[in-house]
Amino acid sequence: MMKLHWSPRSPFVRKVMVAAHELGLADRITIVRTVVAMAKPAIELLPENPLGKIPTLVLEDGTILYDSLVIMEYLDSLAGGGRLIPREGMARFTELRRHALANGLLDLLILWRNERDKPHPLPALLDAFAVKANSALGAIDAEIDAIAATPVGIAQITLAIAGDYMDFRFADLGWRDRAPRFAAWLARFRERPSMKATPVVDG
Repeated sequence: MMKLHWSPRSPFVRKVMVAAHELGLADRITIVRTVVAMAKPAIELLPENPLGKIPTLVLEDGTILYDSLVIMEYLDSLAGGGRLIPREGMARFTELRRHALANGLLDLLILWRNERDKPHPLPALLDAFAVKANSALGAIDAEIDAIAATPVGIAQITLAIAGDYMDFRFADLGWRDRAPRFAAWLARFRERPSMKATPVVDG
């Protein structure tokens, strides 16, 4: 069994678990509840991930992988390769670029939330996060039909998790008004068994 340092609230961990379910590998992963926070390093995690971040995957032979994209690519290779990330050509780079857009939105949202929840957040930073989020949502909405026409891969998984994370942490954002096509696609993608098997839990 592989061991995954895990939290039910982490969108980056959820990316890995959705990928594992899509690839039929979830039953080969044992999850280990690991609490991490910016202001409180997870000391027990540092020997396996010097950055103290999740997801961190420990393979059967003790090899350690971290970063959600690295782990997803490993799982894809374990399942034969080419299922979540095209093997070569422009299709591969397009998938990686779309993933970068979705993952960048997730990064932005987490930084935005951290700033928003400070006792004295900086208005200029909050405004900058809002501008960047709106820009990202516009780009996603413009491309979502083309993305939906491709096989499910790292881009679609990460986009779905970003949409769910906005609902989870930014309930008043009203993002669906800015990205209605993305919202309609997300409603359909949420019905996939891999998404239902990995609910976000605030605990």
